[in-house]
Amino acid sequence: MGLPGIARVIIVGLDGLDPTILDEQLAAGALPHFAALREQGGYGRVATTLPAQTPVAWSSFATGTNPGGHGIFDFVNRDPKTYRLELALNRYERPGVFQLPRVVNLRRGVPFWSALSERGIPSSVIRCPCTYPPDEIEGRMLSGMGVPDLRGGFGTGTYYTSAGGVVAGEAERVVPLPGTGPGPIETVILGPIHPRTRGETRVPIVLEDAAEEGRMILRSPGDPESLVLERGRWSDWLRVTFRMGLLQSVRGLVRFLLVERGPDRVALYCSPIQFDPEAPPFPISHPDSFAGDLSRAIGPFHTTGLPEDHAALSNGRISESAFLHQCEDLWREREAMFEHELGRFESGMLYCLFGIPDRIQHLFWRYRDAGHAANRGRPMVAEHRQAIAEAYRRSDAQVGRALEAADDRTLVIALSDHGFGSFRRGVDLNKWLYENGLLAVHDGEEAGDPEGPPLGRIDWSRTKAYSIGLGGIFLNLRGREGEGVVDPEEAEALKGAIADALGGLEDPVTEAVAVRSVVARERVYSGPFVEEAPDLLVRFGSGYRSSWGSAMGHVGDSVFEDNVRIWAGDHIIDPVLVPGILLMNRPFRSDDASLLDLAPTVLDAFAMARTSEMEGRSLLR
Repeated sequence: MGLPGIARVIIVGLDGLDPTILDEQLAAGALPHFAALREQGGYGRVATTLPAQTPVAWSSFATGTNPGGHGIFDFVNRDPKTYRLELALNRYERPGVFQLPRVVNLRRGVPFWSALSERGIPSSVIRCPCTYPPDEIEGRMLSGMGVPDLRGGFGTGTYYTSAGGVVAGEAERVVPLPGTGPGPIETVILGPIHPRTRGETRVPIVLEDAAEEGRMILRSPGDPESLVLERGRWSDWLRVTFRMGLLQSVRGLVRFLLVERGPDRVALYCSPIQFDPEAPPFPISHPDSFAGDLSRAIGPFHTTGLPEDHAALSNGRISESAFLHQCEDLWREREAMFEHELGRFESGMLYCLFGIPDRIQHLFWRYRDAGHAANRGRPMVAEHRQAIAEAYRRSDAQVGRALEAADDRTLVIALSDHGFGSFRRGVDLNKWLYENGLLAVHDGEEAGDPEGPPLGRIDWSRTKAYSIGLGGIFLNLRGREGEGVVDPEEAEALKGAIADALGGLEDPVTEAVAVRSVVARERVYSGPFVEEAPDLLVRFGSGYRSSWGSAMGHVGDSVFEDNVRIWAGDHIIDPVLVPGILLMNRPFRSDDASLLDLAPTVLDAFAMARTSEMEGRSLLR
């Protein structure tokens, strides 16, 4: 039986909240609503997935299965026949020459909201990862992580500058500005690729100085035609239309940050182009009209799956203050969505994800770790020392809003998908494979070009194993990979040899254990999609993670490297080191809770048995 009289379930998803920090804040009395929720029901840690990665973990939350049951193992995958890297969350297919492309969600399995729909129980799902395209459910859904920008990436911004010699960084385009005199500056917004010409579509814009110092006016054929830019502040949204053909066009939303306007220098940052929620090129909500209705109710909003402009901060294009100001806007955006749905929530299940804590911890962890290499040459800004603590207090406010909306027939759940820690040193798995004779590069090349194509310098005829993603190793298996050399009958012995040699790997500089263990996929995954997983999974020790280059299939200069990037915190380590948090306003079994238990728990609250695919069990009994 379910909980007596339960008619509603509210789930507050808080990406990346760490139990150690939560405990610190609870002890300090800074989180009154978390404390109230703990007193009403209980509080515990929740086991995350391997890897402890946002799309993997929330997919297991939704389906109640391990990754082998839903098919999401990382942000990236590869085409084994061509070794081309691919996004692992969704793909685009064109059924026929004269048919429009469609999006396919690569998260399989049956999410619990679909099971609820079969019983006529409505759900409202706001921004859950791996819901693009959205599931057709009884109720409403707004897609989350997986929605690209209009150019097709996770978030490609544009940096305009009058300075010469500026090289594009991660996930960005650089557009040189023609001049810095008193007259207008003409340039363009770079849009999606034209399907026929394969060139970038463009929208013209003109930058003019305003009467006030530190301001400019951006004029365009968009809406509004004139947009005020103020140095150091994000602009309002600009709605622009890109012409894709004689009768085709696509609309997008952008914001700008005027970085600098001096007598001899102009620098301007343009956000990734968001789908216009009132006219998206592909569905981002169910029903289709929901995104537009929401936009008209609360105003335009970010639609990309990773809306925080973390690459712009990492590339030094925007300041930490500008990033936090954007996060403040995103808090208000998501709170408005949550409030909108709570206002008409009468029965069923409501889930809303707040992803901002995860990104703030990634980029402000250096303030918790004074000895981090990311602090070299970077000032410690006093007002940013509390950025992470403030994200927890803001999360507490969302829990408070859920409790305020709850009655005695409402189950309230606050949940994070994983915890957090410092990312001090990178481990180049491909370099380790290279040094151990398992990976080869073409003759005359010491290591792969970090600016070259992923996996582009590897000599497959002499390579037995390679790594992509945040801790996965693939065998170059004959019959599976396009140029495979490892006989299938040798695979198990090779996997065992790699696991034995790499497991327990120590960092010679710190003498710490960088790799706690390496496990074969069959030991941790089960289900219909296991064959899509990496052959081996690496469990990193505290402070370590797959290096930046190795994650994209490159071969670096050394196995170990300091992580000097501002992305100083992470969670892709041994999952036992980074559990999430779980609180409910009803007593529950908290001693061995897992993300796999949440789907059966929600079904049990509505007196429904778990589906045959679900592996977890209800925490209510």
